[in-house]
Amino acid sequence: MIDQADQAALARKHLDRQFTALDPALLAPRPPRGWVRAIRDALGMTVRQLGARMGKSHSTVVALEQGEVAGTVTLAGLRKAAEALDCTLHYVLVPNKPLAALVHDRARTLAEAQLSRVHHTMRLENQAVGGADLAAELDRLTDDYAKRGGRRLWDQP
Repeated sequence: MIDQADQAALARKHLDRQFTALDPALLAPRPPRGWVRAIRDALGMTVRQLGARMGKSHSTVVALEQGEVAGTVTLAGLRKAAEALDCTLHYVLVPNKPLAALVHDRARTLAEAQLSRVHHTMRLENQAVGGADLAAELDRLTDDYAKRGGRRLWDQP
């Protein structure tokens, strides 16, 4: 039977594979006036014409375009505009690095914090371990945190 940590690891691997398959050219930055306005202008469509296709008023379309630029537009509004422009809305969050790396980095941060506290106490008691042993313990703790993963990784700031 597969446990939650293994399920999460499989999910990360699957998503990382999907993200690496993305074409970076498709993830170009939003045009300065927004995608809706850029496509509408490229089609030679007026605000009123887009509004009619969406079943919305002129002012609603203007607000939608302004909201896209301001970052306050809703997905429902974008989807409706996309359909009226004969486009498909693709909504995706793209991690800045592979999800497996994000988990490993977070596990490393927690392992460093734990080891720092323990190492400090051991130094006070004159029981501190040397560099190679400390590095090996850091790697062991990191692997342990990463393997167990889950919500525990994200509880602390």
